[in-house]
Parts: sequence; C-alpha cells; structure tokens
Amino acid sequence: MLPKMVVTDLDGTVVRSDFTVSDYTHQVMERCSRAGIPVVGATGRGPRLTGTSRSQLPSAAYFVLGGGSRVLDLTGDAPVTMRDVRFPSSALAALMPGLEERFGPLKVTVEVLDADEAPLWSEDSYWPYPDMITLHTREELFEVGPVIKAFLQVDAEVGGELVDLARKIVAPETIEVIQAWPGFVEICAPNVDKAIGCTLVTDHLGIKPEEVIVFGDQLNDVPIFRWAGHRVAVGNAHPELIELADEVAASNDEDGVAAYLDRLLAGLI
Repeated sequence: MLPKMVVTDLDGTVVRSDFTVSDYTHQVMERCSRAGIPVVGATGRGPRLTGTSRSQLPSAAYFVLGGGSRVLDLTGDAPVTMRDVRFPSSALAALMPGLEERFGPLKVTVEVLDADEAPLWSEDSYWPYPDMITLHTREELFEVGPVIKAFLQVDAEVGGELVDLARKIVAPETIEVIQAWPGFVEICAPNVDKAIGCTLVTDHLGIKPEEVIVFGDQLNDVPIFRWAGHRVAVGNAHPELIELADEVAASNDEDGVAAYLDRLLAGLI
C-alpha cells in the first residue's frame, strides 16, 4: 500500500557525499508527486539555505527547515510560511558558562539571518562546511536578539553528555538542545523538531502520521522516526536510527531512498 506522504531528510539521505542529488532521485521524487503523494523535505538546514534545498529536492511540496523551526508550503505561486519560531540569544549567555566549566572552551556559531545564502555568525572562522561566516565577538552573539539556531562543535564522544548537562542548566521551555550529528550540538527554540514541523503539514492535509513514510540518517531524524508510520534508514545512518527503522535501504551514495521508492511505486514492496 502506498503512503499518503513521503518525508525525507536531505544531507546524508538523498544528498550524496559529493553534495549532489542524482537525476535518478529527482525522477523518482517527481513520480511520487505525479502519483499524488506529496514529498516533504525535512532538514536541519536553516531558512538561509531554502534556495539550495529547493534545487536539490524540487519536487517537494513542503519544506521543514531548521529542524522544524520554519515550515514552508510550496504548493502555490509563492512560498507560504506556516511556522517561524526563534529563541532569544540571551539564552546562550545563560547556558555557556556552565557548559564551559565542565567541557572547557567551546565555539559558538549562530544562525540569525534568513535571507538566501546569508552568512552564519561565529566567534571563529573555521567551519567544516562551505557556508559563509562573519566573525563576531561572543558579546555580540549574546546580544543579537532572536536566533534561528545555534551550533556548538564538540568531540563526538561527549556530545550526549553535553546535551544532558545543557538540559539541566536551562529550562526546556527556554531552548531545545540536541546532538544533531556527531561532532555538533544544536540549540533551537523549544518545541522544535522535525516531527512537530511535519505534524503541521499532515494536519493541514488531513493525513495521519501512520500514513507517512520517512527516510533519514542522523540523530535529528529520531523524532520523525518515532512519529511516522513507516521508517526507513539509509545504509549509512547512525546506529540509533537504524535501530528505530522498520527497514534499511542502500546508502545515500547508492541512491537508497530513490531505489526504495522506485520499488514501492512499482508495487515491488
């Protein structure tokens, strides 16, 4: 039986290691759309990467961006914002002393601007991805105002411990702290995750979560894996996500999502 909605993460799931999406994936996603199955891109990428995200998943009818902080309806002539939530930068000022007392100096990077390809603001010029960075003092970061998302780069083996401590320092109604992928901790507004963002879409369309199939690879996909009716991890996924999955597809570099959906649309699954 075909799902009533397809939700997929981007990086590490349909986006390959060389940062491209195959023509095959584009073709299969378009087939889903033509079959009346809306495609939703659910990504940790912030609104400033909306253009890039749409170019990599052009068949998407909706986008859940920033891990759930921004939800876009792309079904009309112009995008419609269904959700836009942020948190005060002063919450970082309350959080960082306790974290650095335990873990030593940490670098803060924040996502403040949402214009297309807008830069991230950071204390340091190093960033492991091809994003533009502008340098700011920590005081400027703490006083910038509403923040879409903040990032801390940490050793992968201590990420979980840091998240646990952060949740004790700052009340959950102030911020949400997650280990999004190894080496990175993300700080978002409360009640922000991909499942909450996708729920806005399913409520809008009158679809039940159990009628949704979801694809993912990393820890920030855990909420939608617990939410959706059928969960498929790509072969390169984090072990915790594979454990939650109903099935495991081929890796992102093998176009695992497209191959799975291709078989599903052909009635072979």
